[in-house]
Amino acid sequence: MRDTEKAAAARLSGVSAERSTRARVARLILEHGPITAAALGERLGLTPAAVRRHLDALLAEGMTEVRTARPRGQRGRGRPAKLFAMTDQGRSAFEHAYDDLAGSALRFLAERVGEEAVAEFARSQVAGLVDRLRPQMREVPADQRVRVLAEALSDDGYAASASKAGVGGEQLCQHHCPVAHVAAEFPQLCEAETEAFARILGTPVQRLATIAHGDGVCTTHVSPHRAPGAGAREGATFSPPSPRLEPAPPPAVHETIDISSKETGR
Repeated sequence: MRDTEKAAAARLSGVSAERSTRARVARLILEHGPITAAALGERLGLTPAAVRRHLDALLAEGMTEVRTARPRGQRGRGRPAKLFAMTDQGRSAFEHAYDDLAGSALRFLAERVGEEAVAEFARSQVAGLVDRLRPQMREVPADQRVRVLAEALSDDGYAASASKAGVGGEQLCQHHCPVAHVAAEFPQLCEAETEAFARILGTPVQRLATIAHGDGVCTTHVSPHRAPGAGAREGATFSPPSPRLEPAPPPAVHETIDISSKETGR
């Protein structure tokens, strides 16, 4: 009987470890996707067979989807690389906000008080981030501020990253949005967040894409900091997106996507 119990415990332990590893794979795809199986294996220390097993399971559950891409510099030569990205269903598995309750509360506020009350509420929600980071940013070199902001957002569940933008300045990417479904109905949430980024960083920013509006990643372009005396001001406000400015690929992937994903959905 004791041997049977040990065998059962071993099986349960194996199942638990398998689920834990699969969750790590899913989290990495969420934070750094679209990403190749090889990159996943390197980051997690998994064998190619183990990575394929977890990816097959996530695909079967509808958590992830496959995209194709060609490495930079290749024009029609070689087989396109397979990239794995999170689906709407996969993103929802990471959601921890009470979307229905929040949406109902904001609709009630808009109906009873007005749209400006919703905007004021949105600003109050990001005020804590501004109060926490703005004093800290005075001690952070200008070229490190976007990275520090990305780390703070990641701690709050936004799976953010920072990278240099091809058109100058920097790019802030948020691969997850806990309130994406609510923000789709109330864009004031995104607008308040963008304003907060400009105040924290002390330079104009442009919101290029949002998960709430169907993009795969929330992408914000951060203008270069001007030298002291060149007209920069700490309380800079955000600018509307330029129609000629396109978001660059997330920094973790060194490939360009040829075929768009079917994903439509923070």
